[in-house]
Amino acid sequence: MENTCTPAHRAAENEDAETLAQLLAKGVDPDEICHDMTLLTHAIDAEGDGALQSGKPLTVHTTAVLLAFGADPQLPGPDGLTPMGLAVSYDHHLAVELLQRHIQRGEATQADEDAGNAGEGQEASDF
Repeated sequence: MENTCTPAHRAAENEDAETLAQLLAKGVDPDEICHDMTLLTHAIDAEGDGALQSGKPLTVHTTAVLLAFGADPQLPGPDGLTPMGLAVSYDHHLAVELLQRHIQRGEATQADEDAGNAGEGQEASDF
């Protein structure tokens, strides 16, 4: 069967973090979708399934690359599957921890931005 996914999805499937990073650096969307999977869910699936099939320890290399390039850690695929849900289903504790940190960092950044915007439009004499 021919692989019809994009080069980035093939890199995620093969857990090829170096090629994936090169593609993302050239402008590939870190949230692109192929066959109902975001790049991030595809990476987590490949890491989890690869460890199950090979008996080797879990890795998190491709997941880390995608998050470093701005993949949305909460973006579900068209089928509703979230990165966290998939990581939990594989007991992929490395990915769960990495996702939690990125989600918390994003929430903290949003709270900081909201706090900064709350003061906009007020005159210095208002304080």
